[in-house]
Amino acid sequence: MAGGEGKARPLEFTPTWIVAAVCSIIVIISLIFERLLHRLGKRLMRSRKKPLYEALLKVKEELMLLGFISLLLTVFQGPMGRWCVNPDFMRHLLPCKPPPPEVSETEHLGHTVFAGARRLLAGGGDSEGYCMEKGKVPLLSAEAIHQLHIFIFVLAVTHFVLSAITVLLGIAQTRNWRHWETKIQETDANAPEMIKHVQEFKFIQDHFRGHRKRWRTVGWMRSFFKQFYGSVTKEDYTTMRLGFIMKHCNGNPKFNFYNYMIRALEVDFKKVVGISWYLWAMLMIFLFLNVQGWYVYIWISLVPFIMLLVVGSKMEHIITELAYEVAQKNTTIRGDLVVAPSDDFFWFHRPKLVLHLIHIVLFQNAFQIAFFFWLLVTYGFNSCIMGKPTYVITRLVISVISQLLCGYMTLPLYAIISHMGNSFKRSIFDDNVAEGLVNWAEKARRRTRIPNKTAVHATNSPIDEESSRAIQMHNTEMTSSV
Repeated sequence: MAGGEGKARPLEFTPTWIVAAVCSIIVIISLIFERLLHRLGKRLMRSRKKPLYEALLKVKEELMLLGFISLLLTVFQGPMGRWCVNPDFMRHLLPCKPPPPEVSETEHLGHTVFAGARRLLAGGGDSEGYCMEKGKVPLLSAEAIHQLHIFIFVLAVTHFVLSAITVLLGIAQTRNWRHWETKIQETDANAPEMIKHVQEFKFIQDHFRGHRKRWRTVGWMRSFFKQFYGSVTKEDYTTMRLGFIMKHCNGNPKFNFYNYMIRALEVDFKKVVGISWYLWAMLMIFLFLNVQGWYVYIWISLVPFIMLLVVGSKMEHIITELAYEVAQKNTTIRGDLVVAPSDDFFWFHRPKLVLHLIHIVLFQNAFQIAFFFWLLVTYGFNSCIMGKPTYVITRLVISVISQLLCGYMTLPLYAIISHMGNSFKRSIFDDNVAEGLVNWAEKARRRTRIPNKTAVHATNSPIDEESSRAIQMHNTEMTSSV
């Protein structure tokens, strides 16, 4: 058009009312979102859901990190577009074959969704013209930076939403356990103890078939299939609950194990919704391997699925090992069957490793789902970067199945099996008691740093009083749960 009216207008030639209106809309939307998060946080604190409140703070941290990434991409968009390289350097490790010379870039972009809008938003013509004058191409065009910017944001939001849905599904799957806990609380703890043969207990009957090595192998196969149906029965819950109480709360047989387990799961949710450094490293590897003809993403989608099956089998096998250990050491048992939790049942003697594996699985699923929808909106279903339709549908189905499997089977198993180690979690205490103990431990550490003479005079300090108050509060909380 004459006078360059068809070109994108810079800010200095844009009407002020448009600038003010657009900025006002962005600020209003941001303020509404911020106030919603603030109100949600206050509601969680009023309902004494401190772990979920801390998870919300973790989400805010991730949003701040995304904002910083967005700022860096915006600031370096211009300079990176002026880093010019030889065209031969850009012909290796491509996710798509470059269009033939007779097809212009404008025609190629015309087949993608919102292509014109993206070019206007990216404003990539200046950097391309700067490099073309030198007979080179930009290292990373402004349009590519803009698309990468959107993908990182979509991935983070997808990861948070899917993690929240998975944890909610896991908690919903444990609703039967609440009824089991209520019935246990209503039973008489002073009932007469009877002597039974170890094989008379249903827990042993379900998980133990003899001392032969063959049964150990069959036990692994049974554990693999059992995770798909009735992964935790009433006998499993009752026996593992009693084993935990006898090891960590021997003085309180009426300890509410279900409430403790749900509080611990809420604390773990805070770790799951975050994106740790190793997950960012995995993202860089995934982006690097997206090369045409390698079909790496179809194999990457299988990794979380296989991982979930292995983790679920391992946790089911831990229940089998608990039964095997009791049956191996006892012939008859007086009273209830008691198992012995131990870190030896877990990989590398680390119960926390299971949570890290679940975290990786959830992130990989989020990557697959976010990558699919981002490509669908940005390039369309039939684009070359999307890949063959058969592979695309297979990847998406595997990711959805993995997500459902994690929520309905793996996470409920983790919720109870993670407590079958040597130690208990901080969630065993009430929030106020836990805070008191943490303060007491911090003061005790500071006291050990002072000279011996001062330490002698500090023996009657308020630290001991605070610790005794914390223990009294804990005992009161234990009693009230009966």
